[in-house]
Amino acid sequence: MTTTADTGAPRLSMRTRRALWVWGFLALPLLFYGVIRFYPTLDAFWLSLTNANPGNLRRGPEFIWFDNYLRLFTSRDFWQVFRNTFAYLILGTPISLVLSFVIAYYLDKLRFGHTFLRALYFLPFLTTASAMGWVWRWFYQPAPTGIINSALGAMGIPGLDFLRSTTWALPSIMVTAIWAGLGFQIIIFMAGLRAIPQSYYEAAHIDGLGAGAILRRITLPLLKPTTVFLVVFSSIGFLRIFDQVYNMTTNDPGGPLGSTKPLVLLIYQTAFQSYQMGYASAMTVVLFTVLLVISLLQLWILRDRG
Repeated sequence: MTTTADTGAPRLSMRTRRALWVWGFLALPLLFYGVIRFYPTLDAFWLSLTNANPGNLRRGPEFIWFDNYLRLFTSRDFWQVFRNTFAYLILGTPISLVLSFVIAYYLDKLRFGHTFLRALYFLPFLTTASAMGWVWRWFYQPAPTGIINSALGAMGIPGLDFLRSTTWALPSIMVTAIWAGLGFQIIIFMAGLRAIPQSYYEAAHIDGLGAGAILRRITLPLLKPTTVFLVVFSSIGFLRIFDQVYNMTTNDPGGPLGSTKPLVLLIYQTAFQSYQMGYASAMTVVLFTVLLVISLLQLWILRDRG
């Protein structure tokens, strides 16, 4: 450090001043995430080791160590909900990604009405989940109220009891969830497609490559960063699914015999209907761990190995 001739105060180097400016701007978001995100996560872990409920929060809950986790992992209801949650993940993620890529791929080649169709596909993503859930619930009603069953009846096909059948309830809600997120994924895929330099395609055409070879050798490899982002983003969305299930099965939250109930809905019911805060916190910790492990695993599998 050097000192000024007038005051003798130390003068900070340019590198130090730049670092102070950077950390000054980062202080607010770091504080926000520390208070809003990290502290509740740590607090949930602590509550999961107690028998916390509204009756004993004022005097302090009793520390019961891992009893909530033992109760959780021996509960048949939890494992059914856990299977439902992974059904949304395993089926919903690949279907939504394939559909959104196919639509984005052909929409990108369209020149007439491109902007209008892109906005049309994105519109469901802007719609509130509650309104969307109730509209699809109306679609699934028996004829003559429900549009889908009315159309099936017009074609001579017996109507289906979409939301009150243990066979059809989960696929019906999954269709709604896929449709809700399709617009966002299409927009992201289209942005990735537009970022690929046209010179690659021009060189491929000069070499005589067909459309299929160009897709396999140029488009899909260069679209990998976009695909990785959407795989992780979509997986987190399906693991945290709540709005569609809650709004489409309000008469029987979680569907018939709990066939559509995800883990987030079970956490909500346990915490705010049964008031078992400690037990619900244990479920939250399990969900957080599953989200973290799956996200890191997907990033490791899909990372650039080149």
